[in-house]
Amino acid sequence: MSKGLQKTLITVGVILVCVIAVYSFFAGSYNKMVELDEQISTQWAQVQNQYQRRLDLIPNLVNTVKGYAAHESEVFSQIAEARSQIGNIGNANNSVLENEESFQKFQEAQNNLSSSLSRLLMITENYPDLKANENFLALQDQLEGTENRISTERNRFNEAVGQYNTYIRKFPKNIIANMNGFTTKQKFTASDQAQSAPQVEF
Repeated sequence: MSKGLQKTLITVGVILVCVIAVYSFFAGSYNKMVELDEQISTQWAQVQNQYQRRLDLIPNLVNTVKGYAAHESEVFSQIAEARSQIGNIGNANNSVLENEESFQKFQEAQNNLSSSLSRLLMITENYPDLKANENFLALQDQLEGTENRISTERNRFNEAVGQYNTYIRKFPKNIIANMNGFTTKQKFTASDQAQSAPQVEF
């Protein structure tokens, strides 16, 4: 084998190794971004499930309280308005995670509902018979459990978003992310209302 042919084969081999290495890097990085993005979608669905669970509990809770405190119409109106606001937003799909304004509106609507529920549960202090009602106690327990699940799922969601955002912002992966339309996602942020679940202990 001539020296010229050996040099050509070595050059072709080096080029192939470089191409394979670059391809592996790009493919591996892209696939990791897809994986992290899917984790966010899955975790977002979990957050939505818990919000839906809370939304489904509210009519029963309100109806139980109304039986004892029918004249507390302001609180009932606030809850109805907060539920309506969430209904107008609907089930926020993944696109809301990329739009700060939409995500803020979604979070604000959920915080308003939490605040209204807190007021509803505070007025029950004035009704000892209501606090002893088995149906109310069961609903209260379910609501407390749901608020805890919401908090847990939101924390897990924020962790998934943090991993994803960090990964796509690091160099040189940020170049691959920009080329393929991967953008940072929004996280839940704590407000005074969102710092803790509505008080349901009496």
